[in-house]
Amino acid sequence: MTATSERSPTALDVYRRLKADIIRGVYAPQEKLLMSRLKASYATGVGPLREALTRLIGERLVTGISQRGYRVAPMSMAELAAIYDARAELEGLLIRLAIERGDDDWEASILARAHTLAKVDRVNDGEEMLERWDKRHQALHDAMVAGCDCLPLLQSRAALFDQAQRYRHLWLRRTVFSAQALADKHCEHQALVNTILSRDATAASRMMREHLMTPVPIIRERLEAYGVNRP
Repeated sequence: MTATSERSPTALDVYRRLKADIIRGVYAPQEKLLMSRLKASYATGVGPLREALTRLIGERLVTGISQRGYRVAPMSMAELAAIYDARAELEGLLIRLAIERGDDDWEASILARAHTLAKVDRVNDGEEMLERWDKRHQALHDAMVAGCDCLPLLQSRAALFDQAQRYRHLWLRRTVFSAQALADKHCEHQALVNTILSRDATAASRMMREHLMTPVPIIRERLEAYGVNRP
């Protein structure tokens, strides 16, 4: 066995794996995260786990219980509404700025990412395909706003995206395995790309806000199925 394969996972490794599992629903909202179970699941010790959990508390995916360990953060209709409202408004602003400031390279990047995403015309029932579509989907949206040339706003966008991840995953699993839903999303993205490249900032900003809010009814339905009530 090589030295690489024997290497113990670092705190960063543990953080990435645990975060992905929380987002994917391996651990339920408010479930207690037992150190004994985590140590076995991630083949690591208490030190890396505590470091990973502390980082996840900062990202509002985990909550600390005074002297009693850790729990997965709760999910709520109110948080869903607040996060998606903030994301839609910020993304609309970023699109407006990107259209005002973006150059030819920015336009070319959008076209390239749209082409790559469109090549995924179906998603088989598997995490690998789901992840492939979503990575290309995120890359297209990143390219659309990149022309804003404002790092602080892009950092705020990234923070909101992290907060939305668990909610987004409920939508992804319900939507992306449907061929019709993929086709609908392709049409939405193509309309967005065309409007952005036409440099119609007002229309593109409005379309982006509407586009980002389309998952919310599906996510609400899934939350209700899990017993999360409306505010």
